[in-house]
Amino acid sequence: MVLKAIIIDDEPLALDLLESYIDKTPFIELIGRFSSALEVVNSPKLKEADLLFLDIQMPVLNGLEFSRMIDAKTRIIFTTAFSEYAIDSYKVNAIDYLLKPISYIDFISSANKALQWFKLYNNVDAIDLQFPPKELTRVLERDYIYVKSEYKLIRVDLSKLIYVEGLKDYVKLYVEGDLKPILSLMSMKSLEETLPQSMFMRVHKSYIVQKHKIKIIERNRIIFGKEYIPIGSAYKDKLKEYLM
Repeated sequence: MVLKAIIIDDEPLALDLLESYIDKTPFIELIGRFSSALEVVNSPKLKEADLLFLDIQMPVLNGLEFSRMIDAKTRIIFTTAFSEYAIDSYKVNAIDYLLKPISYIDFISSANKALQWFKLYNNVDAIDLQFPPKELTRVLERDYIYVKSEYKLIRVDLSKLIYVEGLKDYVKLYVEGDLKPILSLMSMKSLEETLPQSMFMRVHKSYIVQKHKIKIIERNRIIFGKEYIPIGSAYKDKLKEYLM
């Protein structure tokens, strides 16, 4: 499979770098490079493209705005020098997020994620997965997320995330090996939609747990060491179904 790609970036050096990376990647074919999103809006090449390498911060029409205008089957890998855009990129179901300066190792990792997504998408009928593109993105889940805490963007390895506690407009993420939870300004609903469903389950209006970490349940509570997580009545059946 060969993916047809377009690069959109207002920095000539960034365009040249990404083009050089695509040239050495056998499963990606470059069909266009543009210095602004406005140039691409009416371009016939946009309909041909499988994949966009899209800069976020551009004048007039930025990458996030443009991403909401394209067909859902065209997938996006965002590129930017500003790490604070990482969470926003997940909200529009991007395949991945590359932080400048971009190394080829990071590039090829993102490109492989895109290739996996398209392989799965093109074989949907054969494996009876009637998922729209948004749900297919969930199947090819990331093994980490970024969360904003104070003025920092923190990477959280999902395999180490034990559970999440909701506190009004904030969430607390409890991670293995960390002495204190990570406090982030975001809603439980937003985080629940971001976390892969194969790994995490909401068991209470205020708690999301990693299913694989559940070892002890006692009196409608999940026990993680010295912590007791209540199981809400609205979530009991779903948890029971998983345990069975």
